[in-house]
Amino acid sequence: MRTYCLAILTLLLSFTTFGQIKNPVKWTSKTEKLSETEFNLIVTGTIEEGWHVYSQFTPDGGSLPMVLTFKDQKGNFELLGKAKESPYKKVYSDIFGVDEYLFEHKVVVTQKVKITNPKLKSISMNLDFQVCKEQCINDTKVFTFTLPELNTTTVVETASTPDTTTTAIDTTKTSTQEIVKEAVAEVQQSKDKEADKSIWSIFFLSFLGGLAALFTPCVFPMVPMTVSFFTKQSKTPAQGKRNAIFYGASIIIIYILLGSIVTAIFGADALNSLSTNVWFNLVFFALLVFFAASFLGAFEIVLPNSWANKVDRQADRGGFVGILFMALALAIVSFSCTGPIVGNLLVISASKGGFAPLIGMFGFSLALALPFMLFALFPSWMNTLPKSGGWLNTVKVSLGFLELALAFKFLSNADLVLQKHYFERELFLAVWIIIFGAWAVYLFGKLTLPHDSPVTNLSVGRLFMALFVSIFTLYLIPGLWGAPLKLISGFPPPMHYSESPNGLSGGGHAATTASLPEGAHVGPHGIIAFDDYEKGLAYAKTVNKPVFVDFTGDACVNCRKMEENVWPSNAILPTLKEKVVLISLVCDRKIELPKSEQYVSKATGKEIVTIGNKWSDFQITRYQNNAQPLYVLQTPDGKDLSKPIGYTPDVKEYKEWLESGLKNFK
Repeated sequence: MRTYCLAILTLLLSFTTFGQIKNPVKWTSKTEKLSETEFNLIVTGTIEEGWHVYSQFTPDGGSLPMVLTFKDQKGNFELLGKAKESPYKKVYSDIFGVDEYLFEHKVVVTQKVKITNPKLKSISMNLDFQVCKEQCINDTKVFTFTLPELNTTTVVETASTPDTTTTAIDTTKTSTQEIVKEAVAEVQQSKDKEADKSIWSIFFLSFLGGLAALFTPCVFPMVPMTVSFFTKQSKTPAQGKRNAIFYGASIIIIYILLGSIVTAIFGADALNSLSTNVWFNLVFFALLVFFAASFLGAFEIVLPNSWANKVDRQADRGGFVGILFMALALAIVSFSCTGPIVGNLLVISASKGGFAPLIGMFGFSLALALPFMLFALFPSWMNTLPKSGGWLNTVKVSLGFLELALAFKFLSNADLVLQKHYFERELFLAVWIIIFGAWAVYLFGKLTLPHDSPVTNLSVGRLFMALFVSIFTLYLIPGLWGAPLKLISGFPPPMHYSESPNGLSGGGHAATTASLPEGAHVGPHGIIAFDDYEKGLAYAKTVNKPVFVDFTGDACVNCRKMEENVWPSNAILPTLKEKVVLISLVCDRKIELPKSEQYVSKATGKEIVTIGNKWSDFQITRYQNNAQPLYVLQTPDGKDLSKPIGYTPDVKEYKEWLESGLKNFK
């Protein structure tokens, strides 16, 4: 009797363990009447602590974005613009190599519609979304928005379930603006921290750009000339210092005004969304190559001489107005050197959105203006400045090499968005190796460009710089064979976006491909894998091996972490390659099933129309679990050998689970 009770208890516990249908987002919906024909359809998701939902605007190449699909739209209603969201958090993904936009705690999505059919009583919408923590869940919610026939602003509250919704009128609910404010209040603290970090990085990068511009042939010689003017032309030393400070402040004002123009033209947030646009990246790739060619000596970018002459005449007026025009004259005359740097910084800062262009131009102009002010305040420091010479052109050319390397990041972004695989990781690294290698040869004096002076000997500073660039070039080379190159993480395409995702020696693709079983492909680390359950089982029967079922996702972060950090271990990889048959069932793949294979799930009541739907439904139906990754060991007949396991970053624990299942098979 005791044994029987223990067996029952064990069975109940196992069901408790396996029955993990997670629902970390609770959704509600509202209908807000704006006029007799226009409404706001509002959905609000309350997200459990630690989980996050991805925005509909999150860039391609990362996790799955939210998708809103409206039914029976034609002849009934029109969508007025794209659905608006409460503020999202921008987080860089080391796994996918892109920035991802996500919501924590709460998300509010508002779609404005115009009713064209006066008899329409309700609107139905499907919301597809991905929510992740240690595992990722792909889910769909169905909302029915009732359209009230009222003359006053009315809000309708709707609770969402997977297959049906209930509706009740509630006139006490807050407006859309109040809902958004509530969401902003909850996420603002974490978002502010991220924004502060981004702003400081833009400021620091721009400040370095200003220092670099200072040491160019167009700017550096003007420092002693300008300071000498203020010290000699001013009636008193105090007046000279005051004028120099105003001159520096004028430089800052001019460049901040430039940042303001960029922000005003494109909007505070428009360029942020453009940063993942293919044409945006291609245009700026061409623009930065153009700037780099200028720095390398192919041509000079100059503004019309008439501009400089007019400004010079205004500078002769004296007083604060004259000083302001002197600062403007510096900006125009030095444009051939500062223009490419300013353009580069505006590209980078504008892609961050918001007021980053203003912060960028403030950092740049502050670094440019400080020397003029400091040397005017302390004229004796002038004796410590190095003399102008060929080294200034060396700085300019070096900036050209850097700008050329950065340009290919934008080309890479465009290819990643399109997923064309034209500019994969190996090609990107090959381009960088050539660029930095050429820079090193130039610094060693073995390569001369149009405006260079003859190099008779190397200065110590130039030698150290040449050595540094050479070391960096050599560091890049192993990346061609699959080295992770953590120092430049985020610049090259991610490891999986590669001709050989596992390195040139990571699995012998050429050798295995010729002898692959029917329906199989080469998976991570050269493991033979199936993406169809039935085909995988059939092959397992022929070789009499247990089946390793991997419920995964194309956009599952923790699936990639397991594949990159746990599977390659010497304690795990031989088992996956030799002792099991891997079946990877991708639960978020949006490839549509043939019409004959589409069905309605008995477990959830949802329509199963894609491959991802099919494997997700299989996971839910059999294991009462909807989160990926989930790993199961089975016999070739499809019987479970052990309890399924989810995200397990501990190699020892994962190995014990594997060995336990294999022992049961034997």
